[in-house]
Parts: sequence; C-alpha cells; structure tokens
Amino acid sequence: MKTIISTNNAPSAIGTYSQAVKVNNTVYLSGQIPLIPATMTVVSEDFAEQTHQVFKNLVAVCEAAGGNINDMVKVNIFMIDLANFATVNEVMSQYFSQPYPARAAVQVSRLPKDVLIEIDGVMELSNVG
Repeated sequence: MKTIISTNNAPSAIGTYSQAVKVNNTVYLSGQIPLIPATMTVVSEDFAEQTHQVFKNLVAVCEAAGGNINDMVKVNIFMIDLANFATVNEVMSQYFSQPYPARAAVQVSRLPKDVLIEIDGVMELSNVG
C-alpha cells in the first residue's frame, strides 16, 4: 500500500506526480527544484542559493513523511553544469551529517523552469507507521 506525501512547506507538484510516495518504511521523493513554496517562483539566479532552496524543499518533504533529511539513503543530483560540483558538496554538507547518503550527480542539458539544479532521492524511515 502506498501513501501520498504532501506539504505546503514545499512547492506544489506542477505536473502528474506527488511530492513523495511512501511504501512501508521507504519514501520516494520527487525531484525538487529551487522554487519558493509560497510563491512558486525561483529563489534567485545564484547557483548556491538555488541549491539551498532545493535542500530546504527536500527537508520539508522529508519531515512531512515523518523523517528528516538524514534518513535519505540515496540522492540524485541533476545540474546543468558540473563545474558547480564543489558548491553542491559545500551546501550538502550543511544539511547532511555522516554517514552520508549514496549519491549520483549528472549534468543535464535543461531542467524545469530553466533552473540550475534539481534533486530527488529515497528515504528510509526507521519506523513503519
């Protein structure tokens, strides 16, 4: 059985998807882009600010699912320029503590709303409920 996770503290889904889906104690988080939830506008053109906003959105969805960002076991990072990889590492270190999740980082040609970064992932909750 699956449970749909939704929160007003993260951007509303702008398509045919849910913010996250929980199956037993595993939560599959949809990609978050750097939208401010209240306005659904991109936070800024600055890559670091966009990355922070994406992580804030992920935190909100993780909390709505009954966990926290450190419960994430896999993170997929999509960015339009891998030259920003060091910035991703620096910002990510402010949201995660060790042991860090598994991760992939790939460069893509374009992202929704022409943002610079999108992140999705999988979270494993310690308690089923």
